Amino acid sequence: MKSLRPVLLAVILVAAFYLLTTHGRNFEAPWITRPEHIELTEASSTPAYDAEEQENISVYKKALPAVVNITSTAVAYDIFYGAVPQQGMGSGFVIDGEGHILTNYHVIENARQVEVTTSDKKKYKAQIIGVDPPHDLAVIQIPSKTVPQAEIGDSKNLTVGQKVFAIGNPFGLSGTMTRGIISSIRSVRGQQGFIDEAIQTDAAINPGNSGGPLLNSRGQVIGINSMIFTGGVEQSAGIGFAIPINTAKAVIDDLVHLGRARYPSLGVGTLPIGPQLAGDLGLAADTGLLIVKVVEGSAADRAGLRAGSERAYFGNTPIMLGGDLIIAVDGEALTDQQELSHVMQKHRAGDSVTVTIYRGKKKMDVKVTLGENKGTA
Repeated sequence: MKSLRPVLLAVILVAAFYLLTTHGRNFEAPWITRPEHIELTEASSTPAYDAEEQENISVYKKALPAVVNITSTAVAYDIFYGAVPQQGMGSGFVIDGEGHILTNYHVIENARQVEVTTSDKKKYKAQIIGVDPPHDLAVIQIPSKTVPQAEIGDSKNLTVGQKVFAIGNPFGLSGTMTRGIISSIRSVRGQQGFIDEAIQTDAAINPGNSGGPLLNSRGQVIGINSMIFTGGVEQSAGIGFAIPINTAKAVIDDLVHLGRARYPSLGVGTLPIGPQLAGDLGLAADTGLLIVKVVEGSAADRAGLRAGSERAYFGNTPIMLGGDLIIAVDGEALTDQQELSHVMQKHRAGDSVTVTIYRGKKKMDVKVTLGENKGTA
């Protein structure tokens, strides 16, 4: 009999486990109910959207049809020199009725194949038409001429605090819109050059948003989402940057017609002048850019601007004094080369500008037809 006790105990334990796991309902609390139909408290009617929601919806509906997803395929090589396809994702938007699409250069950089997916899920093989690496811009084209085009706005008078919206393909999630404000307007270093007057925003911008539009509250494109500050991780930290649309407008024609951007140039080498140096040199103005070199055959040379002829040293650097002192271009005062570069970005080669100079003590306005940048200002 003693030998049967362990067996009986095991049978009892198994039977108890079976009852608890298969017939647990017999042990439910007495307040549990299981009606066949649940009575929900439903809203009396569909609520109307408030003004902010209506604005969000309006911007999204207006802008989305022109926004595309871009998949680029490049080729890398492993340690055995074997070709390994690598895919990248980005965004873009249609800018005309010919199927031209504006995006970031880094989205299609080194791509062997580019595929575009429109908002209605149609896919097209795209061709790279033109690139502008220093500004991180590129134009690609698809064969379809029926994709709606974006409405292009103006980035000249943007204001910190202004509402903005970003639409793109973050992490491959197509048709995603986020919103925020313009946090600042500042120059930032991009992957291959400075982005002048970049639009800083707290609208969530993540990998895959690159090349997509940054929009104002009227659904007009004011920037091209380009980069994010990640704080060490590949996701938004609430600090994103967009290239101002006016920077793109200045080079779009060149990108489409020539395949590259023609940067305008005066064709001068300059030295920034401050009040102390101006006093030491006896110049007629406290600030400006002293011309120390004029490139032969350049725009400045053709317009008659003059470089210095008197050798001197700036620290250990030999310079030529006695040249024209540039104080403004088209009425915009200049104190350093970055400001001159900023003015140049508003123009194209072939544009005419008014350069205000001091030649000795005489103030003059000189008309200059800009040439193409060959490595000088």
